[in-house]
Amino acid sequence: MRARDLLPLLVVVAGVLSPVSAAAEPAVVALWTAPLAGELAVTRPFDPPPGPYAAGHRGVDLGGVPRSPVLAAGDGVVVFAGMVAGRPLVSIEHAGSLRTTYEPVDPSVSAGQQVARGSPIGTLVGGHAGCPRDACLHWGLRRGETYLDPMALLRPPRVRLLPMSGPSSSSRRRG
Repeated sequence: MRARDLLPLLVVVAGVLSPVSAAAEPAVVALWTAPLAGELAVTRPFDPPPGPYAAGHRGVDLGGVPRSPVLAAGDGVVVFAGMVAGRPLVSIEHAGSLRTTYEPVDPSVSAGQQVARGSPIGTLVGGHAGCPRDACLHWGLRRGETYLDPMALLRPPRVRLLPMSGPSSSSRRRG
């Protein structure tokens, strides 16, 4: 397909997939939401370990209030809700081999349960080690065995347009 033939198709697809609100602002479909309500306060950022067994901080700590609701960051299935090393934890499997973890959380869900983005999965428990507040949520994210920064889920995706390969459209003029 030639570049000039592709442009009208892209315009039609963009129009269908990008509905416009009444205020003429582009609609953004959020796939992820913050696990705590309100403005997030990162008390300890993600610090990936240099190797699988090295020291690091495999998630972010978010300041919160004891007994406040903890929300599922995205649609998924609860794969674990219980105690790990003396701390209550919830783990959710999402599409794309992503897994989010939340601790310390007194779970209101159980393993095998479907959850929707933004739905309550439990309440925040106080006493997270190293937390400068009454309570902090440790929020983790993995893809397979690789730890990722969960805050990246909340950032809008970056879109890059790449040049088409082959001769430029200016060199293909009609004769």
